[in-house]
Amino acid sequence: MDETIADAAEKRSDSSKKESFAFDVLTLAGGTTFAQILTILAAPVLTRLYGPEDFGVWTLYISITSIISVIACMRYEYSIMLPESDEEAVNLLGLSFLAVILVSGLTFATIWYFKEPLVNILNSQQIGDYFWLVSPFIFVNGLFLALNNWNSRTKLFKRLSLSKVFSSISSTTTQLGLGVVGRVGAGGLIAGSLAGQSIATFALGGQIWKDDKKLIMKSLSWKKVYEGFKKYHKFSLIDTWAALMNSVSWQLPAFLLSAFFTPTVVGFYSLGFRLLQLPMSFIGGSISQVFFQRASRAFSEGTLPSLVENVFRMLVIIGMFPILILTIVGSDVFSVIFGNAWAEAGVYTQILSLWAFIWFISSPLTTIYVVVEKHHFGFHYNFFNLVTRFLSLAIGGLLGSARTALILFSISGILVYGYLCLKMMSYSGVKISRALRIVFSNFILFVPAGIILIALKMAEINQILLVAFSGVIIGVYYLYILKTDKQIKNTIREFRA
Repeated sequence: MDETIADAAEKRSDSSKKESFAFDVLTLAGGTTFAQILTILAAPVLTRLYGPEDFGVWTLYISITSIISVIACMRYEYSIMLPESDEEAVNLLGLSFLAVILVSGLTFATIWYFKEPLVNILNSQQIGDYFWLVSPFIFVNGLFLALNNWNSRTKLFKRLSLSKVFSSISSTTTQLGLGVVGRVGAGGLIAGSLAGQSIATFALGGQIWKDDKKLIMKSLSWKKVYEGFKKYHKFSLIDTWAALMNSVSWQLPAFLLSAFFTPTVVGFYSLGFRLLQLPMSFIGGSISQVFFQRASRAFSEGTLPSLVENVFRMLVIIGMFPILILTIVGSDVFSVIFGNAWAEAGVYTQILSLWAFIWFISSPLTTIYVVVEKHHFGFHYNFFNLVTRFLSLAIGGLLGSARTALILFSISGILVYGYLCLKMMSYSGVKISRALRIVFSNFILFVPAGIILIALKMAEINQILLVAFSGVIIGVYYLYILKTDKQIKNTIREFRA
């Protein structure tokens, strides 16, 4: 009898580590640390090779591809995690691949037909030159989403980390190389993104094919693919629309800031949001990747409340302190690192930082409504999120102020994502009072540092000294947490075991 994926994975991994949530999170996060550091180090160079308008056009391209990519598999990629049988999961992987081919093909035809209206709406003639690169990006990104969920099922997170490293290296080197060689504008940034995603997809796909080829070849059949299509049709009929609305709401700032203002404003926003999101999505994404798999099992075992509370607490500990620091010194950080020309991006970061923290602690938990099969909640929530974001940005745009638009956007995000977080707690059985106590206790740790930074900023000390001192405070905080927090200590101990 042939071994299953789970059997093979157990032979390749120590069983005690395989059962550790902390080990899987740190494996996934640790493997991508180099990739994230490379991206951060390259940012000051990229801002000197490409202007704010180039970043704005690149952001519009990423926004378009992000919206379509989220439905590239028609959400069938999430069904890969659910069956007990590996054979059934293989056919759901095949179903996801078929959906990617269909969606990327329709994307090419649609964008070709509506090219001119899209260019006019986005208020950027330059973006039209790169529309032909949208469909290839959708194709490789869709394949990656499906492979990513298969990889999560097998719990071999090291190969996913490796693919992310390849992606970051290829993307960054392409962008830097094209920027140095000639004046390619936004094309250099776009080409780098496409190169990075393609490398990540083929690297992960190659590893999966190498390890799981026999099972895939033995299990795939058109009949079982069709059975999976019928069994999990709710993913495409309900969750697809929820995911699409969520993706559109994420990309609204880029579209509306471009429509009401200029791509340069989009460039300021994109750099600020990108560098704000980068470390948070790096950590939160790693936790989310492992959490979905563990939550599915914990729900059936009755241990979901404990898992959710522990993950929530870890997210608050990691994210709150540095985000609150950035709220105070964000503009100074951007002026020092990227130059005074990018100071406005720092102001945008300050405006968005509190909302980003609420997003950070709630985003990994959003898969709970999928685990408990509350698909309609996802649709209704994402519809409300989309409407509030659109109204916030449109009001700011009509008032003629990008800052006002982002302030309203941030306030609505805090309220909406705060509600989402509390609702996920409720679904999982965690008391709201417990969650609020965790947030409050960590806020108290920040207060002394916050008072000192505000005093130094009011005294108008040298920006470089202020930024350096802020970095020192964050470092001291994390050292304190590593020394005193039992959960963090246990996490590290589990990783080393």
